[in-house]
Amino acid sequence: QVQLVESGGGLVQAGGSLRLSCTASGRTFSRYAMGWFRRAPGKEREFVAGIWSNSYSTDYADSAKGRFTISRDNAKNTMYLQMNSLKPEDTAVYYCAGSSTSYSSNDQGTYDYWGPGTQVIVSS
Repeated sequence: QVQLVESGGGLVQAGGSLRLSCTASGRTFSRYAMGWFRRAPGKEREFVAGIWSNSYSTDYADSAKGRFTISRDNAKNTMYLQMNSLKPEDTAVYYCAGSSTSYSSNDQGTYDYWGPGTQVIVSS
């Protein structure tokens, strides 16, 4: 069992930056592929970025490419999402998710564990 907790959300002006963190409990974090998803007001939850268990590969939604960077530190059981050049349309609740597989996916159904989410609000 893995428990995930996000942090680092908040209010930021358009063009600003935030770094989200996702801390996992347990000693098996390094075996899990991880991902970031978000749910904007009135919309479905969507994929943002994913990273393999060994950080060998990462994947991004088109909306995140060139602005967001996903990374992880397995020694600290923590995953990060560096978000730069934020836009009002990035406003959402951001969730981290863990998959029992080693390879990340943009399919929410492949993730077994979810955090409660952290709110990001980008003002114009």
